[in-house]
Amino acid sequence: MANAVSANRAELIAIADSVAKEKLIDRAIVIEAMEEAIQRAAKNRYGAEMDIRAKLDAGSGDLRLWRVVEVVEEVDDLYKQVDLKGAQKLKKDAALGDFLVDPLPPIEFGRIQAQASKQIIFQKVRDAERERQHEEFKDRVGEIITGVVKRVEFGHVVVDLGRAEGVIRRDQQIPREVVRVGDRVRSLILSVRRENRGPQIFLSRAHPDFMKKLFAQEVPEIYDGIIEIKAAARDPGSRAKIGVISRDSSIDPVGACVGMKGSRVQAVVQEMQGEKIDIIPWSPDTATFVVNALQPANVARVVIDEEDDRIEVVVPDDQLSLAIGRRGQNVRLASQLTGKGIDILTETDASEKRQADFVRNSETFQNELDVDETLAQLLVAEGFSELEEVAYVELDELASIEGFDDELAQELQSRAQEALERREDAAREERRALGVEDDLATMPYLTEAMLVTLGKAGIKTLDDLADLATDELVEKRRAEPRRRGEDAPRKPENKGGILGEYGLSDEQGNEIIMAARAHWFEDEAAPAAEVEEDANAESSQ
Repeated sequence: MANAVSANRAELIAIADSVAKEKLIDRAIVIEAMEEAIQRAAKNRYGAEMDIRAKLDAGSGDLRLWRVVEVVEEVDDLYKQVDLKGAQKLKKDAALGDFLVDPLPPIEFGRIQAQASKQIIFQKVRDAERERQHEEFKDRVGEIITGVVKRVEFGHVVVDLGRAEGVIRRDQQIPREVVRVGDRVRSLILSVRRENRGPQIFLSRAHPDFMKKLFAQEVPEIYDGIIEIKAAARDPGSRAKIGVISRDSSIDPVGACVGMKGSRVQAVVQEMQGEKIDIIPWSPDTATFVVNALQPANVARVVIDEEDDRIEVVVPDDQLSLAIGRRGQNVRLASQLTGKGIDILTETDASEKRQADFVRNSETFQNELDVDETLAQLLVAEGFSELEEVAYVELDELASIEGFDDELAQELQSRAQEALERREDAAREERRALGVEDDLATMPYLTEAMLVTLGKAGIKTLDDLADLATDELVEKRRAEPRRRGEDAPRKPENKGGILGEYGLSDEQGNEIIMAARAHWFEDEAAPAAEVEEDANAESSQ
């Protein structure tokens, strides 16, 4: 490259062609880099203050060098301006305001100028190469690509992809998999990021989509769209589950994925270092899909809690360890597959839980409604568990219970509403004792019980509430699957929002926060209104 700018015309074009071909970039970019290098060297020779241009003919290799000057009446800048008399020596019909081209003689390159030009060309070519790599790979995210292990640095594997390099970070590798320099590896293009040091291509062999793409390569029905993988979950290097569905009723999706004598699934298993794969029929019915996902365990009953987005699964006592799996693996993968939190109970646990809930709810109704034990138990047996249900259910539904009449139903509803009011009053007193301002009570959807929870979290003013993000306020707490009876969920994924236990939606949370911020805009509007009033007053005078 050092000789590029001092070579003859044929050599300049030959060098441009060679670099463009080697780096797989546009030849025009190399020509432009050469022009910039020559232009920079010319400025060093004739003066950096000059507006110097260089043009290299891409066909013939002819090089033109000139400076641009403006025709002015009185010259202030000798490097960029010329008076009318001097301009007419360059061009007879020159007029004030014209920009003229003043040809410059070729320049001789010394060692320093040649080295600087070389760096400019290298940098330009490197930038173009990085842009080419980014453009080439940015739309290939989600594809499987094959490369050769180039080196291993701090546990991260650098892979030569031919026209670029990718990296498989330690957390995206299959545990206990050993790769050596020179090994060919297949991986998923996880993301492509533009960074200062060039495009970074991140690869993965541990992502569930890697398994899905492998199945698409091995199972023609998946590639053709006849069979679809609706969900996938992995414990990399150990076990995985996929939920599949067929759009053709004559094709068994599980059988198609397994293949003749397991040939198709075994090809995927070998690529994933022996990872065991459970292939499960996907179902739009959540309960059915959960039952399938927990295979090989047998499930006795499924109870879906839509409010908390959790599923309670009851299994025979002898199926508990199978349902949970080693170190909770089976239920954890089933939870990832279904996107629901799963609680595993034995039939004995479920019976004890039902009995405990029955006793607790009965005692609540006895105390809050001031009724005898028989009537309270009758309400619980009919499916009532909360005071709100008794207070606001249709009167006919309450009166239709055997042994009830309209008068009794109306009395129970009246007592339930009074009990709720007592709770609200008690919560209001507690809220005020915590120092929560009354202004917060005017916010939509917030009950006194919620305000108490906010107060305990240190949210006591409108500004405190307004400073929160929606997820900080209402996000539901998500946790790892657990067996009922454990003291706490395992490894919580997040702590949830302050009011996460109350089941508020994101839309409601956003509305609450915007209502709390409303006074900010009122405060901003007030000074503006005062200024306008002052201006009107002055104009009237």
